[in-house]
Amino acid sequence: MTSLQTTTPSRPPIDGIFRALSDPTRRRVVERLNRSPASVSELAQPFDMALPSFIEHLKILEGCGLVRSQKTGRVRTYQLAPEPLKLAENWLAEQRTLWERRLDQFDAYVMTLQETEK
Repeated sequence: MTSLQTTTPSRPPIDGIFRALSDPTRRRVVERLNRSPASVSELAQPFDMALPSFIEHLKILEGCGLVRSQKTGRVRTYQLAPEPLKLAENWLAEQRTLWERRLDQFDAYVMTLQETEK
């Protein structure tokens, strides 16, 4: 089990998603899988790292649910699982809404302070 898996009750699934996406290699893999499913060798080709190290990145992405794999014969193919990305997108949208509201309230407060100073 990887340290980024989110199956523990104390850690919400979104934590694992953001941890997985915090690494540039894993973000590039997700970007590549946006185009189409790919084999491990196809995914690893642009990276200058040993295959076992690259496979650890894939395990982390799979552990948090961002990708799924299927083995046919000797070839393991990965594809993007969009549901966790939607979870992260929704969380970010909620945060944006919250902060926009807070900034609007702050702006209104500053405007009232400016009016009372006149």
